Amino acid sequence: MYLKTQFNLGRTLLAIGFLFLFHSAFSQKFGGNGNYNFQDFQQKPYYFGITLGINSSSFNPYRSSEFIQNDSILAIEGVNGPGFNLGIVTNLKIGDYFDFRFLPTLSFAERRIEFSRDRRIGPVTQRRIESVLVEMPFQFRYKSAPFNDIRLFLIGGIKYSFDVASDSRTKQAENLLKISPSDFSIEYGAGIQFFFPFFIFSPEFKISQGIGNTLIYNRSLEESTVLEKLLSRTFTISLHFEG
Repeated sequence: MYLKTQFNLGRTLLAIGFLFLFHSAFSQKFGGNGNYNFQDFQQKPYYFGITLGINSSSFNPYRSSEFIQNDSILAIEGVNGPGFNLGIVTNLKIGDYFDFRFLPTLSFAERRIEFSRDRRIGPVTQRRIESVLVEMPFQFRYKSAPFNDIRLFLIGGIKYSFDVASDSRTKQAENLLKISPSDFSIEYGAGIQFFFPFFIFSPEFKISQGIGNTLIYNRSLEESTVLEKLLSRTFTISLHFEG
């Protein structure tokens, strides 16, 4: 299922990349026609806005060498959970085609890890992590030339996030798989800008892939010993309103 999802996302990114290149080449040849609202925003060196979004988050589990020797846990799987985002957009122009963006965001996410066991030993057990994440993404954005008050764009950057609702330090979590509240991710995605008289509307999709191990190892906990590391991953669809 995960490989199929990644294949579909990769195919979507490829299609958008071709569309982006086609639009950029076409608009550079015929650009300037109908860019009435764009001209007003083009004069601004920076602008601000708000962002709303929905996300689907999970953990990618990597099994340890002890998993092979374990007799009770047969499989480990990260299960996607829904969430939503609310944040602020700060955009600084770097020339005509590049932006530097900072989007401090409050993100609500739900992620689960399932441990499938031998039926003779016990049922499937599940660790459910409900998070309230303070996220600090720093991004660079490359935009196509405008055409009829529309631009396509690609984004890339890095994000730091901290889970203010983490239970990793509570006594109640001593017998549970612990997840670090801090995480770093790389981000990439694409979107479209629509220029209106008073604001810019930008739908965008983005993939965040964790690069730091979020597992807090516990030698005395079986669910922890069968894991080498846990990497976060999130797919987000956002609506930016800027002006």
